[in-house]
Amino acid sequence: MTGVILIVASIAVFALAVSLISKKARLRHTLLNSPPPDSWVQIFRNDFPRFFELPEELQQSLGGIAQVLAAGKNFEACGGLEEITEEMRALICIQAALPIVCLPHHRYYPELKSILVYPTAFRDGGHRRFGLREEEDRGVLLGESWQTGSIILSWESVVAGARNADDGMNVTIHEFAHQLDQINGTDGVPILSNREAYRQWAEVFERNYEELVGEVNDGKGPEPLIDPYGATNPAEFFAVASETFFEEAKQLREEHPDLYGQLQNFYRLDPASWGR
Repeated sequence: MTGVILIVASIAVFALAVSLISKKARLRHTLLNSPPPDSWVQIFRNDFPRFFELPEELQQSLGGIAQVLAAGKNFEACGGLEEITEEMRALICIQAALPIVCLPHHRYYPELKSILVYPTAFRDGGHRRFGLREEEDRGVLLGESWQTGSIILSWESVVAGARNADDGMNVTIHEFAHQLDQINGTDGVPILSNREAYRQWAEVFERNYEELVGEVNDGKGPEPLIDPYGATNPAEFFAVASETFFEEAKQLREEHPDLYGQLQNFYRLDPASWGR
């Protein structure tokens, strides 16, 4: 009798799990095929005007993915921020959707569970990431991406990045590019399609990274197009190069055509061709 009860209970649990998965899939399908709500569109007009410069089919995909991210990720107000507003969800998610809008099998940043939002720049001692009571204070930060499933953002920086789409600085794109990298490590190499793609990526990225390191260490020439912070390590170089790819595409294509080509192949986008 006990065995029968266990079997029935197991079937019930399985049926509930299938039902929840099915419900989630239906919601995702609905959101992907729905235009952003009017309130979001007004937010984009005020703070993310670049949305309206994108090709129409890209706008549709971007809006759908952004809504899926807003519904599927947990948002937390931190550092005295009173609440997570609709504007915050919309502006973070529309920018986070940009790197994956044409990326196959992206699974909506599968390792990411929570997005922590501070009102301005913040200090992080690493306690939430590592569960430690003592960790070296690394100074004032604008954003962080953690392999433990969280991203932390300065709302002030999120807005600045959204409003200024051609200055090469976008903390949201930067941190979500880290998430793509962190799926399979933190080495500046996201998941690519095949062995040859990895070979080409390594050759191009290593050369461009070393050139940036040399320019930064030399300190005599003009300010490089790619932010000097990219010389910190290969992971930061990938995140900074991604910012440059989306925000200063034409300049990147002119100055680093091989690097632009690798990012174009990875993201399956050509932002240098977008109207501006």
